[in-house]
Amino acid sequence: MDQQQEERAAVAGADGPPEGPVPTTAELRLMIAAQRALSQPATVRTAQLMSLAGEHAAVWIAGGALGALVDAPRRRRWVAATATVVAAHGASVVVKRLTRRVRPSHPDVTVRAGTPSRWSLPSSHATSTAAAAVAFGTLVGRGRLAPLVPAMALSRIVVGVHYPSDVAAGSALGATVALLGQPVAERLLGERRA
Repeated sequence: MDQQQEERAAVAGADGPPEGPVPTTAELRLMIAAQRALSQPATVRTAQLMSLAGEHAAVWIAGGALGALVDAPRRRRWVAATATVVAAHGASVVVKRLTRRVRPSHPDVTVRAGTPSRWSLPSSHATSTAAAAVAFGTLVGRGRLAPLVPAMALSRIVVGVHYPSDVAAGSALGATVALLGQPVAERLLGERRA
């Protein structure tokens, strides 16, 4: 039994899944429709690669480190922006443990990526991506990274590990943490914007 099966069995309880048809909510129907519409191999592979790159905010931490390395005049701002992304990711992990919403589990949902936990709300990938779009946007130009937020959010639905409300909540959390946290991080690092 793989991890996904074990998690589903744990959710179902000792007696196994309920008898009869599995209920399908409006949100699950939306998720299933999105997965079917976006089932082309290239789309699925792209979503899987985004999933891998976004795990634990790795792509954003690496991007922030690279920015700090090559943009010496604004190094402290890059460090502050990266710290903000890390804080947003950490916040999403804490909120997941509080909400304890279990990841999608339905016969019509195809799971195409592994996950570090069984908790779903909010999407940490969407959280860190939205935080990066806001925090790094102050350095690379507002709006340049914005298209990555819905792309990452949709990728989590395509790989079958998040409900639409998970990615919406994650995007909102990430943007909020970045808007509130980056000025604080910059002050702590003694950075003054030009």
